[in-house]
Amino acid sequence: MAQRFRDAFQRVAKQVNSAGGGGGGKGGGGGGRAAAAAASSITALAVAGGLGYGAYNSLFTVPGGHRAVIFNRVGGMKNIVYGEGLNFNIPWFERPTVFDIRTRPVNLQTLTGSKDLQMVTIAIRVLHKPDPSKLVEIYRSLGLNYDERILPSIMNECAKAVVARYNANELLTKRDMVSKEISVDLRKRAGTFNVLLEDVAITHLSFSPEYARAVERKQVAQQDAERAKYIVLGALQEKQTIITKAKGEAESASLIGFAVKKNPGFMKLRRIDAARDIADIVAKSGNKVYLNADSLLLNLLGDADDKFEKSVHGKGGFFG
Repeated sequence: MAQRFRDAFQRVAKQVNSAGGGGGGKGGGGGGRAAAAAASSITALAVAGGLGYGAYNSLFTVPGGHRAVIFNRVGGMKNIVYGEGLNFNIPWFERPTVFDIRTRPVNLQTLTGSKDLQMVTIAIRVLHKPDPSKLVEIYRSLGLNYDERILPSIMNECAKAVVARYNANELLTKRDMVSKEISVDLRKRAGTFNVLLEDVAITHLSFSPEYARAVERKQVAQQDAERAKYIVLGALQEKQTIITKAKGEAESASLIGFAVKKNPGFMKLRRIDAARDIADIVAKSGNKVYLNADSLLLNLLGDADDKFEKSVHGKGGFFG
């Protein structure tokens, strides 16, 4: 196109020069021919410029992952979606608009209430794209920024509607079900606007500080209750152990009393064992001991045994 402009200007210059050279001899007739030549050159230049403008603006390119729709100044929106590559349109009468149909993310965080009136902060991430076959309707009703017009409102509404169906603890234990219900509702609502949703996910879920502290106190109380239960079980076991030990000691005392009544020599044998143990302890001690031998059960040759037998066979005895 630039070469055509240069050629047209060169032709105009040549005609003007030729007209100026012949004007001296022929007078007014030469001036008329020069004016006609200049007018024809300007016309040719205008035609060439118009052809260049038309050729340049009659082509448009649609990049990969995009689609195009065309608005006609006479008939309005054309019901044709143009694919990737080079496409044609009528300059000035038609204006192409290119849509990005690749998947894009949208994030939304909102504060809502659960079924048991607990405040919940929930964040949702949505992967969306326009329906390629409905781009004309999307452009006619929503425009290029369709996602900014519809997604925040329907994401907020669907998230609040689903969260209100569950208690606070169910939002944690049934998170997959909550995410699935939000996805179903969002796909249904977005489908009415010709928007396709490829994925819906809950990226964040938190509760109010008051509820978090209440849950913590509940967990601590449950742990204390479990600890108290084990303490009670331990006390019962200890009680049973003491009872069993007491029964054993009572039976042992009863058996010892019966043995002493039946054979007093049993106590002599026990006194000999005790005296041997005491003698070993005193012998290993580095200190000198001056104590009564009777009180230490060391007087095995005295009359201690006779006194003991008298006490056993006497009235009452040790064991009645």
